[in-house]
Amino acid sequence: MSTAAGSQLPPSSIPIYTTVAAYREWRRKAFEERKSVGFVATMGALHEGHLSLVKRSLAENDLTVVSIFVNPAQFAPHEDLATYPRTFPQDLELLSAQSYTASHADSTEPSVIRKASAVFLPTVPEMYPSGISQNTAEQKGTFIEVKGYGHQMEGKSRPTFFRGVATVVIKLFNAIEPTNAYFGQKDIQQALLLKRLSRDLLLSHPDPNHIHIIPTARDPSTELALSSRNAYLTQDGHKVAPVLREALKAAETSWDEGATKSECVQNAVAVIETRKALALSDGLNVDMRLDYVELNNSDDFEVIDAQSRKSEAGSHPVILSGALWVDKTRLIDNIILGDGNKIIA
Repeated sequence: MSTAAGSQLPPSSIPIYTTVAAYREWRRKAFEERKSVGFVATMGALHEGHLSLVKRSLAENDLTVVSIFVNPAQFAPHEDLATYPRTFPQDLELLSAQSYTASHADSTEPSVIRKASAVFLPTVPEMYPSGISQNTAEQKGTFIEVKGYGHQMEGKSRPTFFRGVATVVIKLFNAIEPTNAYFGQKDIQQALLLKRLSRDLLLSHPDPNHIHIIPTARDPSTELALSSRNAYLTQDGHKVAPVLREALKAAETSWDEGATKSECVQNAVAVIETRKALALSDGLNVDMRLDYVELNNSDDFEVIDAQSRKSEAGSHPVILSGALWVDKTRLIDNIILGDGNKIIA
């Protein structure tokens, strides 16, 4: 099948749309045929985490669209926009290999093999017609801010991040008009903010009940959360990177045993400090710097009081999250404390 964009793009069995206008022609036909459309938003450099979202969409929708767009608005001026991994030909190969066999309830009907239906690959000018700067003071045009919910957790370390995420995702939702959208638990605050955004802006495609948060995909041997930025890790970095997950698990165990929030955080920090000392004694050439370990309410992201315990957490799940620098690679992860089924699909 030829691509829907120019010849400079690699050959693809999946139609590629680089403009909103071209994509909307395809989407209009799906509306007319009353077909559901699942959507997975990515910045490319696809891995099994992205593919788990694609697989979920293939299983639950007639059609599946994947966007690939490295969004300048969610990178601060000092962050890695220029060096962020861009692997579009390999991304297409991975997407083309994904499929789901949908069987009809009526056994006389043949099964249908679903594959990715379209790739939305917009340019920066297509997504930001007024232009875009990584410096928010220089930006012109329309931007979205989720007031009061984006300054905690990741927002504390990356103060302009969620403004950029909210802006680009509302643009993507407006362009794609998905029936269902899928996001990973690794970016739990982002996913919950997008549910709130959908509700606050009265979106119909998707409405908040059709934004699904899927469990974090992990390395099967180390439980390291999969991320495109893991490609930055050195060999020594890969050896120590799983410590963030180990630290959060230690905090989870303490929480379940009735420890205070402060004690849980202390235990997590102790795990990381022990691993730092071990790395030094083993002669590993790696620099580990803890950004944060924190416990937050899942409804408003407010920090849990230092003396709070599991028995006092109430009905809302608690988000235990952390961020760790391994050399120049920033790793994030989280665990839902309490009834995760209220959050995770």
